[in-house]
Amino acid sequence: MSNKENMSVENKELGISLDKKTVIAIITALVIIMAFVGVLTQVLPRGEYDVIQKDGNEQIVDGTYKELSDYKMPVWKILLAPILCFTSSYAGTGILIIVMVVLIGGAFLILDKCGVLKYIMAVLINKFSKRKYTLMAIIIFFCMALSSVAGILEESVTLVPIAVAVSLALGWDSLVGLGLSLVSIAWGFTAATFNPFNVATVQKLAGLEVFSGLSLRLVVFAGVYLILFAFLFLYAKKIEKNPKKSLVYESDKALREKYKIQDMEAVLNNQETKKGAKAFLICMVIDLVAVAVDFALDLGGGLSLPAMAILFTLGGILSGYFTGLKGKELFKSFLQGTKTIAPVIPVVIFVIAISYILAEAKIMHTILFYVYNLIQGVSPSVAIILLFLLIAFLEFFIGSGTAKAFLIMPLVAPLSDLVGITRQSIVTTFCFADGFTNLLYPTSGIMIIAIGLVGVSYTKWLKWSWKLFVGEFIFSVFMMLLMVSMNYN
Repeated sequence: MSNKENMSVENKELGISLDKKTVIAIITALVIIMAFVGVLTQVLPRGEYDVIQKDGNEQIVDGTYKELSDYKMPVWKILLAPILCFTSSYAGTGILIIVMVVLIGGAFLILDKCGVLKYIMAVLINKFSKRKYTLMAIIIFFCMALSSVAGILEESVTLVPIAVAVSLALGWDSLVGLGLSLVSIAWGFTAATFNPFNVATVQKLAGLEVFSGLSLRLVVFAGVYLILFAFLFLYAKKIEKNPKKSLVYESDKALREKYKIQDMEAVLNNQETKKGAKAFLICMVIDLVAVAVDFALDLGGGLSLPAMAILFTLGGILSGYFTGLKGKELFKSFLQGTKTIAPVIPVVIFVIAISYILAEAKIMHTILFYVYNLIQGVSPSVAIILLFLLIAFLEFFIGSGTAKAFLIMPLVAPLSDLVGITRQSIVTTFCFADGFTNLLYPTSGIMIIAIGLVGVSYTKWLKWSWKLFVGEFIFSVFMMLLMVSMNYN
């Protein structure tokens, strides 16, 4: 059967297949969190600091906190938050993520249907079958470096399905695939070196020279890299020895069969598929250029996010065209792919709704005010850990590192001087707390979308990753205490 004839066979399992039970469980958890946040808005005191505009962001003014006894968020606004959130400042980012995910769903089905995905896997297996842990080390380093330098995070969603397919083809499981893509990108935020969000923005707010203090951050990058590689290496070895020890063994069965390559020689020698794969990879290289330009011009994701969605989609469509998918068949395949991923849209909406409630209710400044008073008067070692916990706590409610920086740095920077912590130490502490918690809470839209794409429940995700979180926490505490003892500046 020719490549074109083979593609014409209907296969409902093509593309990204979302597990309905997983998606329903995630949405249920988010509804419960939204209700909990709604209760907090009714019982916590409302208050706010005065704010000023700086570099297009709101920055709070120290010493201006006041309670708002005459304000309480109406219950009807809480109930209608999934709709009202699209009138807030969070709407733009939310819509962009929804559009990006839907386009990726369409493009990925085409890549799957025309055989390009299997071709890419075949090439990697052919080159690295006897050196697959070298490939693991390279992928982790590349993804961490991309995030550490350029600050990409949301863009990692495009890498997840491909990384999972490659992981399964190499004899591992979906969780290793998530580790190679999503976790590596997020851990790059923890080990930020030139990240324009977690380093440049925070250093500006702390009154430091941008990108100063690089030497210790490079040490942090090396430490985080070794911890992540060791975790994935040991887990992958265990799965190789006994696949049934995988937490996703049953749910991976269908995926393993789907991405199984029967005739390696035939796949590698298919010229149409080879052309399609080249077209897709060229689009991905152009996207990397867009990420570099975004970083160089300090555009804050304004170029890299839409470029990722457009170029991934274009790469998928061109792949389909070069392998024989044309006209109505190409359009029908793309539309089918968007439908398979559509159930993830409510997940994004509820995450935005929770952020909307918190902003509208005016309780975040109250929480910050009480923690700020708690930290004053303690030793530097205790203070830096309390600051770490504060930032990690705020991550549950505010996913954006930039938003958290503008919220707390105007208070934390002068406070650090009073308790004997250098401002450079505060910058690195911020990166620690913001980085790995990007994947810890169910309010993280990117994490929830990524695990949903491969049918991994939030419970299984935590059961698999908790040791990694503990390891990173211990490493973070060690480095923070080291910074205090060496007066890192």
